[in-house]
Amino acid sequence: MKQLLKLAVLFLFLLPGCSSSRITSSWKSDRTQPQTFKKIIVLGLIRENDRHLRESMEQQLVTGLRNLGYDATCSCDEYNPKAFENLTEEQALAKLKNSGVDAVMTIVLLDKTRERYYVPGRVQYTPYRMYYNRFWGYSRTMYGRIYSEGYYTEDTKYFWESNLYALNENELIYSAQSQSFDPASSEKMGEEHAVMLTRDMLKKKVLSDLKTEPVKKAM
Repeated sequence: MKQLLKLAVLFLFLLPGCSSSRITSSWKSDRTQPQTFKKIIVLGLIRENDRHLRESMEQQLVTGLRNLGYDATCSCDEYNPKAFENLTEEQALAKLKNSGVDAVMTIVLLDKTRERYYVPGRVQYTPYRMYYNRFWGYSRTMYGRIYSEGYYTEDTKYFWESNLYALNENELIYSAQSQSFDPASSEKMGEEHAVMLTRDMLKKKVLSDLKTEPVKKAM
């Protein structure tokens, strides 16, 4: 039964257009109104040996924020991995504000798990009634009813937390926890993550869609 459930989940994720990522929970500050930050920096807090993953997650989220009309940049373009090492909180905030940054979006890889399991062989069945009275058709059809060999496969799950901080008030205004299941690539996972977060922040009125606001006002 457990194997069937895993196969069902895998089938759903393989459907065309089906996302491998989802938000499990999200929160926003009660005081938060739609924000129009001057500059948002996206900072991935991911181990150095996953540098490509960090850059993909940062860059895709930057693209999502820019699509809403925000001036956004990823930390991988502006700062080296040790840019904030050994700095105090005051020094780090000053460094960011001196660059015109008034909001920080962090992406943290909380956990990454792998699970290996066995997928049993299955019967490949072809209807044979129409060939029953013909030797060759019947023998070939029955030959096709074979057992395929079982195999081992491995699932990878990513657990994320993403926070948005307003630097002027120096407070957390939005937080989301999400999961990704066997993404096709780090770029695809970053793209899905960016779409989920920006939609959720718009829905919760944490951010505004700056590109459509002038049209709304004109109407």
